[in-house]
Amino acid sequence: MDVVWKGIVGGLVTAAIVLASRRGNILPGILPLAPTLAIIALLAVGAKGEAGGFRETCLAGMRTIPAYLVFLGVAWWLAGSFDYRIAILGALGAWLIVALAIFLGPRWL
Repeated sequence: MDVVWKGIVGGLVTAAIVLASRRGNILPGILPLAPTLAIIALLAVGAKGEAGGFRETCLAGMRTIPAYLVFLGVAWWLAGSFDYRIAILGALGAWLIVALAIFLGPRWL
């Protein structure tokens, strides 16, 4: 049942973003910054009762901020020349490269 509740929360946030997109362009860009998915992740890890694991999850989330900024920047840049779907795919690829570099890079150094 825990998974169902988390799915409902994610669905509600998705619905809020879609509804907000009908009223303008700013709010749908701001809503993903709400920590909905981070809350779900922290609830899942926190339920284990390990403070160290909880804190590790917080740090991992913080480390993804540069990848998120790259995602948005590449999407913005590609949107000037390509269809929005291609812009999203390209941005997702850039996000993946940066995220892999952030988390796997230190192992290779």
